[in-house]
Amino acid sequence: MVASASDLTKIYGDAKDHDSQVVALDHVNVDFLRGQMTAIMGPSGSGKSTLMHCMAGLDRPTSGTVVVEGLEVSAMNQRQLTKLRREQIGFIFQSFNLVPTLSAEENILLPLQIAKRPIDRDWFDKVVEVTGLRSRLGHRPSQLSGGQQQRVACARAIMARPSVIFADEPTGNLDSHSSREVLGFLKDSVRDYGQTIVMVTHDPRAASYADRVLVLADGRITRDLRNPSYDEILAVFADEGEEDAESEERAA
Repeated sequence: MVASASDLTKIYGDAKDHDSQVVALDHVNVDFLRGQMTAIMGPSGSGKSTLMHCMAGLDRPTSGTVVVEGLEVSAMNQRQLTKLRREQIGFIFQSFNLVPTLSAEENILLPLQIAKRPIDRDWFDKVVEVTGLRSRLGHRPSQLSGGQQQRVACARAIMARPSVIFADEPTGNLDSHSSREVLGFLKDSVRDYGQTIVMVTHDPRAASYADRVLVLADGRITRDLRNPSYDEILAVFADEGEEDAESEERAA
């Protein structure tokens, strides 16, 4: 496995005031396998983004452990976390997070330059070819469409060959055509390069590209689906909606 969480709990709020506390993650156990694309789904407040942020070392758990490539992320200091994120972890954000004054090529290579790592031009050429960005390398983000900007963000994440890429709603700001382009690239990077991707999404269509779909509710994993179809994912949320309605009726 590439990454795992054991008994992972995250509580927000005043530790002395239990009434003000919010349990975002409730004793979660999960493994993420190499060469697999996993989608994390769930309603707002279910804990999906918190899980990804704890896995990526962007947030510290209240208790439990997170391990990436055999290294315990949850026990690292800030310097160690920075090193881990530069060498083992890639990020793709909904808002792209590109540097506006840099060209597409400069944005793609920026993490390697910050880490003072050599640039493999053969790998760069392959990544650019796969993402279809060859003719846009000299353009700044403002000169690119949303789909092109997100493909630059994808290329930047995979360029450093991280052990795992965490993607937070990577198609949330894209139209359907651009979404298919980005998801197709992510799927190809898993199939062709053995990349591991963990993607938070609210979109069943995006989740259907994944090898595995985890469904969270109230900080717990309620479903673990393997190679689900779009219709199977829709059915899960229809079932959960009925269960929520029944629970509300009983409470009333």
